[in-house]
Amino acid sequence: MISRYFPVIIMVLWAIFALIGPWMALSPDAVQLPKILNGPDMNALLGYDDLGRPIWDRLVMGARTSFVVAMWVTFISMTVGTFIGASSAYFGGWVDLFIVRVIDVFLAVPGILLAIAFAGIMGPGIENVVIALSIVGWVGFARLARAQVLALKHRDHVQAAISLGTPSFTIIRRHLLPLISAPLIVEATFSIAGVVIAEAGLSFLGLGVQPPDASWGSMIRDGTAYMLVAPHMVLPPGIAMVLIVLSVNLLGDRLRDILDVRSRPR
Repeated sequence: MISRYFPVIIMVLWAIFALIGPWMALSPDAVQLPKILNGPDMNALLGYDDLGRPIWDRLVMGARTSFVVAMWVTFISMTVGTFIGASSAYFGGWVDLFIVRVIDVFLAVPGILLAIAFAGIMGPGIENVVIALSIVGWVGFARLARAQVLALKHRDHVQAAISLGTPSFTIIRRHLLPLISAPLIVEATFSIAGVVIAEAGLSFLGLGVQPPDASWGSMIRDGTAYMLVAPHMVLPPGIAMVLIVLSVNLLGDRLRDILDVRSRPR
């Protein structure tokens, strides 16, 4: 029972802390020099960092940063990628050929390297992180949407709509998107996990959220110099990332099993 609901509990806690974090009585930027690298106490459940800031408060605000970036990047990537992929498959011809070549160019380079390049060009900041990761993230949704539409556009109800003179984008919106929504939703769950890791990676490299704003990646970067004397600086954000990514992947697997009609008993 616990293992079944564990991913849901973790995701709910992540969303709660991300949404109500700014209204909690937190002091993530309060520097207390006498408490530098101190361990946990009654006022700081997870101890203090190298500037004497409470790690618990910064962990909660880092959860908000991770949540906001993950939701926005997934939404933008899913919207743009689905539109491009579905349009490419439906219209075919030179449009499909051009879009496939663009997708191949993006796939030729690892996504995280492209994200680092775009973030480096645009500069650090949460808005630029969202843009950089969205530029990279739409490709997976476009490939999936294209493959699904290619398999569906010759079905009878689509051909009947074409024969009746229904506009192309109306056919895509009303007759194709509802049928491909299930695999896209599953893809979105796995995309969230990837974005959480990518955002932390960019912040670790100094290309993401800038001080004094908190991010799990920047917290890990600051704590690497004190691993031997203050491991409590690295462990909380690292464990939080592992729990979030693991929970999202488990929920994605479960959602895929639920939405896959082929796996249901007859």
